[in-house]
Amino acid sequence: MHIHILGICGTFMGGIAAIAKSDGHRVTGSDQAIYPPMNEQLQKLGIEIIEGFDLHQLKLKPDLIVIGNIMSRGMPIIEEILNNSIPFISGPAWLSNYVLKDRHVIAIAGTHGKTTTASLAAWILEDAGLDPGFLIGGVPTNFDTTARLGSGKFFVIEADEYDTSFFDKRAKFIHYNPQTLVINNLEFDHADIYKDMDAILWQFHQLLRFLPSNAQIVSNGSSEEIEIKRLFAMGCWTPILSYSSDESDNVDWKISSNENLSIDFFSEKKKYKGSKFNLLGTHNLENAAAAILAAKSIGIDIQSSLNSLVKFNGVKRRLELIGSSGGVELYDDFAHHPTAVRRTLLTLKSISKGRIIAVIEPRSNTMKMGTHQGELIDAIKLTDLCWLFKPPELVWDPADYLSENFRVVISEDTESIVKDVVDNAKPEDKIVIMSNGSFDGIHQSILNALRSNEK
Repeated sequence: MHIHILGICGTFMGGIAAIAKSDGHRVTGSDQAIYPPMNEQLQKLGIEIIEGFDLHQLKLKPDLIVIGNIMSRGMPIIEEILNNSIPFISGPAWLSNYVLKDRHVIAIAGTHGKTTTASLAAWILEDAGLDPGFLIGGVPTNFDTTARLGSGKFFVIEADEYDTSFFDKRAKFIHYNPQTLVINNLEFDHADIYKDMDAILWQFHQLLRFLPSNAQIVSNGSSEEIEIKRLFAMGCWTPILSYSSDESDNVDWKISSNENLSIDFFSEKKKYKGSKFNLLGTHNLENAAAAILAAKSIGIDIQSSLNSLVKFNGVKRRLELIGSSGGVELYDDFAHHPTAVRRTLLTLKSISKGRIIAVIEPRSNTMKMGTHQGELIDAIKLTDLCWLFKPPELVWDPADYLSENFRVVISEDTESIVKDVVDNAKPEDKIVIMSNGSFDGIHQSILNALRSNEK
């Protein structure tokens, strides 16, 4: 089958392209923003990519067009497809129909930690020799790709609640029919799609209504996860395994680590000890607990999972150390929500002898709309110095939320940010760049400038 993908360079659609190609299909695609690393990954697979959404590409006469959720009514190519009854399908529906229908699906859902937890789960299955398929919204460093078909029974997927397509406003995860469902946490996000938290809970409630009673839910049971408790109160027909990193919580399993980063994983009846876990922060302990219990649901022994975690090397752009110079360390973090910003900063503070310097781009639609502006400002109070980039499309003014004694610089120019950050950096400082985009290449610019100063 010849499949043509509109919006092929997004992480999710690019993953579908890679899976379709490995399944023997001819795959082409197009996008309006073609840039590394996804275009390079697809080109290595021999997938032809067309820039833009010109009608001329329809002359390829594909058997099926897979439409990404960046496409909308009114776009000439969409109107042409509809007017001429050209066969089309959404990405999640294609995945469900052609890949997932005969697999045991392990779906990782929630506001934060999906990419890391999915990467951890996929690695545990891989290390157990199960050759899982997976589709992950980031780059797990234990693998050389973000997605693969796999030859085994199991498929791990990052299951987000963003809408499916212009013709299907249900959350993408509705299509996956998981037999194991992880819910890491729930907060309000995607303000461009959902008007409030209740709208998000409604989508998750539809997912629970799809789950068989012989499936397994793995859920964060922390007392702070109020929205998860609200969700389950709406109706749940599937058994739940709960976890927490707080010893005071009443859950099935608890996880902790000591100063040597060695994991303890325990229930009322049994305790397991693991070796060093390379990911820092309480949130990553919770991600690990979720992955361990997801693996347990398919028969993998807990001690085996703990042994696998020792060999897990992390995920790119999740508090990734990208370089150091003159005693200054530079980190890249994907933080797209105030809670993620806060957790990352707390983690850095726990390991730092020097100052924490943050450079933040409020790039997600929710952040640009100003939905969480107060929470963001509260989170960055954890920094010693902070530069907040103000893109033209930001609809709120950060200056309205800053007090005179709060050290935050607001800038509309990345070049000036690079100069200021490097001029102010001192040995033992940790600089973290926070953005879910490329941020005009500021990561490498700061690292180059630090190294130039050192010379």
